[in-house]
Amino acid sequence: MQIGIHLPHAGEQATPERIRRAAQQAEDLGLSDVWVSEHIIVPRATFPRSPLFYDPVLSLTWAAAVTKRVRLGTSVLVLPMRHPLPLAKELATLQNFSAGRLILGAGVGWLEAEFAALGIPFNERGRRIDEGIAMMRAVWTQDPVTFRGKYVPAEIDQMTMRPFPDKQIPIWFGARSEAAFRRTVKIGDGWHGSQLTPAEAAPVVERLRRDRPEPEFTISMRTHWNGKDRGELRDRLAAYAEIGVQHVMVHPLDRDIDDWDAVIEGAGRVAA
Repeated sequence: MQIGIHLPHAGEQATPERIRRAAQQAEDLGLSDVWVSEHIIVPRATFPRSPLFYDPVLSLTWAAAVTKRVRLGTSVLVLPMRHPLPLAKELATLQNFSAGRLILGAGVGWLEAEFAALGIPFNERGRRIDEGIAMMRAVWTQDPVTFRGKYVPAEIDQMTMRPFPDKQIPIWFGARSEAAFRRTVKIGDGWHGSQLTPAEAAPVVERLRRDRPEPEFTISMRTHWNGKDRGELRDRLAAYAEIGVQHVMVHPLDRDIDDWDAVIEGAGRVAA
């Protein structure tokens, strides 16, 4: 099983120096990858956690510059909130700058007020992610490219966007709804679940393996841990492996108060 960790790029403890140090620590410990999350703007009075979020693509670029081996993942980018063309340019650049280490974890989002602040219809987010991924894959592979958007404003007629990614960017979907599950099976390179217990994840994994049996389709889980009981984490990872999960990303249980160093160090020692 491959083990990754979340970087301290969000929450009250997040700083550029801690992001850099955590990425290097993960690489030194032999962990597989480092991850970031996304919110652009949140309602101050009702958002349940610290509103501090450094930009995910720039945070991964910062981490890429101080590492050579660990992969770089998003858990997850809310694709319907972004126009696909500048995002495709950013991701292709990061993929090439990092020598092909990017994993695009993608989701539709859940915070309706965030969509409203950005002027994006919340009820179109599923259709926007489908169209946006098709548009990004088109500009990543076709020269020239023609693409006309229905939900995403775009009129691309015999145009070119470079650079292409030197290596294909895998897309892992954070799927919860039935529509998201179908999207994952149809066009995804992996599934990136979140906070399901091994027992809860088992029927999902079984269904995914029925519909996507190829081993290169990655089944991943995000799990939260406070960094204190390594035996508990070791047992949890073994239970995930038993049901067929191939990759786990470990995130602090409470990003504002947990010891990030203990979480990263513990995940590395358990994975060794």
